Amino acid sequence: MKAKIKPRIDLENRTRLETVIPLDTPFILMVEPSDACNFQCKFCPTGDRRLLKTIPGRKQRNMEFELFKKIAEDMCEFEHKVKVLRLYKDGEPLINPYFPQMVAYAKKNGACDRVDTTTNASLLTHELSDRIIEAGLDRINISIEGVNARQYQEFSNYKLDFDKFVDEIAYFYEHRRQCEMIVKINGDVLTEQEKQEFYSIFGDIADGVSIESIMSCWHDFEMEDVQVNQNVGIYGQPLTDIDVCPYVFYEMAINADGTASVCFLDWKRDMLIGDVQKQSVKEIWDSKERYDYLRMFLARQRNTHAICKKCGQLTHGAPDNIDPYAEELLAKVNARN
Repeated sequence: MKAKIKPRIDLENRTRLETVIPLDTPFILMVEPSDACNFQCKFCPTGDRRLLKTIPGRKQRNMEFELFKKIAEDMCEFEHKVKVLRLYKDGEPLINPYFPQMVAYAKKNGACDRVDTTTNASLLTHELSDRIIEAGLDRINISIEGVNARQYQEFSNYKLDFDKFVDEIAYFYEHRRQCEMIVKINGDVLTEQEKQEFYSIFGDIADGVSIESIMSCWHDFEMEDVQVNQNVGIYGQPLTDIDVCPYVFYEMAINADGTASVCFLDWKRDMLIGDVQKQSVKEIWDSKERYDYLRMFLARQRNTHAICKKCGQLTHGAPDNIDPYAEELLAKVNARN
């Protein structure tokens, strides 16, 4: 097998957040090309189309290219380069026909160090792969939902020509240039034999492969027929119980309609802190609305927040623990804003 077995994120070689908070520039800016998805996965609220129709902020739309260009230009106002522009949030990014142009525009104007995305890859064709690679995408994370067409139908309610799907992923890998490819799958629904099938199928057509575990991270969404792993976290790491959410200190999310969420898991748009159609990205990053969240966490008041107190991400997926530094970081944040 050519690929390394490794998770999507580096759990070891990470910047120690307590040494850099508060940040004048986000490490990661998530920008959502589309909040719609062609899959209906059991673990994801975006897959529940009837549910989405009841959520005012979820219109299942594509981000307009002109709005994206405005965001990319805004990013150049930060004191430093954004480390990663992540073209992904709730929906399937490749649904947006301007996805390659978004990558190319961000790379050309120097808005960030790297551009990456997470996709189900079902919409890849040779032509689209060529355009994405030519645009300069730095990393593609591919989420696999089964090792055969039957599992895709059962778990994602999607009819997939599995052999063609694998061929398209292989084509991207063979022509990827500098673009790193990571392929991951949920292992909690696989037998041991199926896990070996996953490695056999994708181990030679990816730079990295990983088998992850399911977690419940979406507020006000109950997963049906999916068992959350209560033994280990999403990357197989020990479960944690932390007060201070690390994500809000180094990243921010912009939804397809231009609204900004303090949390990348804000699928209902309940945690909005601004709107890039009315403000600059930097203004939102420096806003009182965002800093109020930072102070709330550092004051160890997460359990008083209706949404954050129930977050499974902080038990099953958080890569950093800055709880021991909360008091000193609160003083720094208060001095900054």
